[in-house]
Amino acid sequence: MQSVSTVRYPVQFVGAGPGDPDLITVKGQKSLMAADTVIYAGSLVPQALLKWTRPETLSIDSAPLNLDQIVDIITTHWDAGKRVVRLHTGDPSLYGAIFEQMAALDARNIPFAVIPGVTAAFAAAASMGLEYTLPEISQTLILTRMAGRTPVPELENLDALAARLQKKSYWSYVIMGEGCLDEGQTWEGFMAAAKFKPERLVALIDYNGFQLDGSSDEIMPLAPLFEKFNAFQWNVAPTLFNGHQVKDVQRALDWANQQTEWPAAIISISEWRSTASSSILASGGTPTGLPIMSR
Repeated sequence: MQSVSTVRYPVQFVGAGPGDPDLITVKGQKSLMAADTVIYAGSLVPQALLKWTRPETLSIDSAPLNLDQIVDIITTHWDAGKRVVRLHTGDPSLYGAIFEQMAALDARNIPFAVIPGVTAAFAAAASMGLEYTLPEISQTLILTRMAGRTPVPELENLDALAARLQKKSYWSYVIMGEGCLDEGQTWEGFMAAAKFKPERLVALIDYNGFQLDGSSDEIMPLAPLFEKFNAFQWNVAPTLFNGHQVKDVQRALDWANQQTEWPAAIISISEWRSTASSSILASGGTPTGLPIMSR
């Protein structure tokens, strides 16, 4: 009697998209629906994405695991003939740390494929109704990150990149939501910026009370946010502005343009915060009596 060899399928590295389960690609969705084992980064990928898997699919949160442990799990399940999906946030090619995983799989002669995803940079543009590249205005898009545990090469610093283009001094604006402030490396970047004091560096904080998985107060309270930025020696705008109002955004940028102390931080509020009671604002970490820019 002949033995039946185990059928093995290539490991799938799948881009989960920006967080909305409906923004995953059709190919990524089909891969999840066929998966026997899904390994996902629970600290970055919302569990809502797992709704595309079957009830019997094994889902493993890789947040507490190191590289060797992840590769061992992939190897075990692949060797057993399971369809394995490694689910990464956004697009795996951007800060996905997939190269080291692919190299480890190569060393073990395990085949793999990559399914791209919608990166948050493009989802943000769609949400705000923006176009990054406009004729005769902007034809270059740079995607970068703040330095933390993973440093950014000196020549890739935004100021350095812009200065090299036209040999001028340019502004660097870092836009982040409340979920970004849950990451330790973000605060490491704040400390580094306070130490080296790069000129014309402005952080724009979308302070709306929510992040990917729900209310910030329930997930990771940020209050008192103003006091925290002050403690990190950032020059914080003394006035809140409504991030939903173009005029308020322009006033906030005008404030930044007048500053001489760096780095600077501007904290925006959402539509609901702008009309909230003072008690709600206080619970959100804003100083009592802090003025709010009017429409």
